[in-house]
Amino acid sequence: MEILRPSLINISGRVYRRNTIKEDQYEEGEEDDSYMGPPASEQFEEEEEFCDSHSIEQTDKGFSCAIDVPSVLYKYIIGRKGETRRRLEADTKTDIHIPKQGVEGQIVITGSQKAAVSSAVTRVELLVQSFRKKQPFTHFLSFALNHPQVQDGFLRFKEEVLEQCSQDHGVDGSIFQNPAKLHLTVGTLALLNDLEVTQACKQLQHCQDFIKTITEGKPLPLEVTGIEYMNDDPAMVDVLYAKVQVKDGSDKLQTIVERLVDHFVSSGLMVREWDRVKLHGTVMNTLFRKDASAEARGGRQNMKEREAFDARNILKVRGQTTQTNKHPGGTFLPACCLLNNTTFRSVS
Repeated sequence: MEILRPSLINISGRVYRRNTIKEDQYEEGEEDDSYMGPPASEQFEEEEEFCDSHSIEQTDKGFSCAIDVPSVLYKYIIGRKGETRRRLEADTKTDIHIPKQGVEGQIVITGSQKAAVSSAVTRVELLVQSFRKKQPFTHFLSFALNHPQVQDGFLRFKEEVLEQCSQDHGVDGSIFQNPAKLHLTVGTLALLNDLEVTQACKQLQHCQDFIKTITEGKPLPLEVTGIEYMNDDPAMVDVLYAKVQVKDGSDKLQTIVERLVDHFVSSGLMVREWDRVKLHGTVMNTLFRKDASAEARGGRQNMKEREAFDARNILKVRGQTTQTNKHPGGTFLPACCLLNNTTFRSVS
C-alpha cells in the first residue's frame, strides 16, 4: 500500500482509510471460522468519529443498535471459536448479540456508551463489507436482448457457425447462449437473503425516473453490429459477445448503464468492478459447455478448467460483414430486469 494514497472504504457515506492486513486462512464449511486480524486501531482509521448510518437508541441500560446482516456472514463476525466477537466486545466494551447460524435476523449491539456502540457498529460493517466482496454473485442486472428479430439473427449466426466452423477447436452447439436469454449485462450482485433481493427490486424501481429522462420516455432503438471476443488471443476464446449500439449513434445506453451502476453501488448492493461498464451481449461462452463424458457417467461437469475455442474463422466470416449484418427492428424498451443467477447457470 502506498502511504500517501491508501485505499479507502465507503460505508453508508462515511469514508475510512484501510491499512494492509494479513488474513488467516480458514477451513471451508466451518460455521464459526473467520478472518482474525489485529485490533481495530491497527486495521483502519476513522475519517469521522462516529458512524450515524444506523439509529442508536438509548435504553434503560445504555445504548443499543440493530443492524441487518445476512446469516451467511455471521461466521465472519463470530470468528474461530468466537474469537472475533470476543475481541470486538473487549475492544469496544459492548455486547454483540448474533442470531443462530442460518436464522435471518438483526445483530444487536449494546453498550453503556453511545460512542462504544458506534465504534462496534463500524467495525462490524467493515467485516461485513470485506467478506461480502468474497461471496459469489447470486444475481445480475441486465437488459433483455431477446427481441424476436434479434433471436432470429442469433439463430442464423449459430447455424452458420456450426455449418462453417464446427471443425475448429472447441466449437460446438453447447457453448451458444440460449436465444431466449440473450441480454446485455450491466453488473453483478451478491444478494444474500430475501431482504436484500427485495431491497434491490425497490432500488430498481427508483431508477425508472432517470431512465425515462434520458430516453425522453421513448423506446430506445438498438442494433447489433457485429461480434468481438474478450481476451487477447482469438485462437483461445472463452467468451464471444455481440456489440450493441444505439441506432442514432448517441451514448444514451452507456449513460443509462453507468447511472444504474452508480445507483446500485451507492446503495451498497453492488461492488464497482470497472471504471466504465463494457456493454456486451454474450453469444458464446465456454462455461455453457456440456461435458458429454460426464453426462454419460451421470456425473457433473468440472467447471474449474474451461476449454477455450478457436474463434478466428468465426471472426473472419462475421467480421467482414459487420456493417451489413445489423438486425433491424431491435427496439429495446428502456426497462431493466433483475435475473437470478441460478436461471442463468441452468443453460450450462
